[in-house]
Amino acid sequence: MMYEGPVQDLMDELGRLPGIGPKSAQRIAFHILSSESADIDRMIAALTRVKLEVKFCRICGNVSEQDECRICRDPRRDPSIICVVEEPKDVVAVERTREFRGRYHVLGGAISPIDGIGPDNLRIRELLTRLGDGVVMELILATDPNLEGEATATYLARLLRPMGLTVSRLASGLPVGGDLEYADEVTLGRALSGRRSVE
Repeated sequence: MMYEGPVQDLMDELGRLPGIGPKSAQRIAFHILSSESADIDRMIAALTRVKLEVKFCRICGNVSEQDECRICRDPRRDPSIICVVEEPKDVVAVERTREFRGRYHVLGGAISPIDGIGPDNLRIRELLTRLGDGVVMELILATDPNLEGEATATYLARLLRPMGLTVSRLASGLPVGGDLEYADEVTLGRALSGRRSVE
């Protein structure tokens, strides 16, 4: 069923969000329709602020309100070890484990030929630039344990091996075909502490 103009427009926009199907879009649209104006104003303000105030860290690519994120600014973090992840949400997932005290590098996705995403579409050049000063000794490839994540990790391992770094991949414990953000802290913590060298 099609709704009147503005309602249908809202449902169409909501339906473009990841993980929101037509039924969810309809449910959210009608929730918004029946909400108080003050609630909607707060939501609009939050959306506006996030677009105006949040940027990506110039060093690691994580979300930040400043040019450098709080992890890159933290002098207590070990600069010799970098955990490479696909998205900022994965930084949050790894941080929840409290197992990792190094720095991060956010690729901005994974290699996926079917989606037209190749190595040049990811922040790989920026990673190589970071490795240029000889401070980094180990890279942990913490891409998602699915086809795209594995392809990305394999590509990076081949690219980085000649540099003489220790390159490791998260250990088992993570379900294949899953997303890092949905892993519980214990499973992700175990995978992080039991990481292995990439052959």
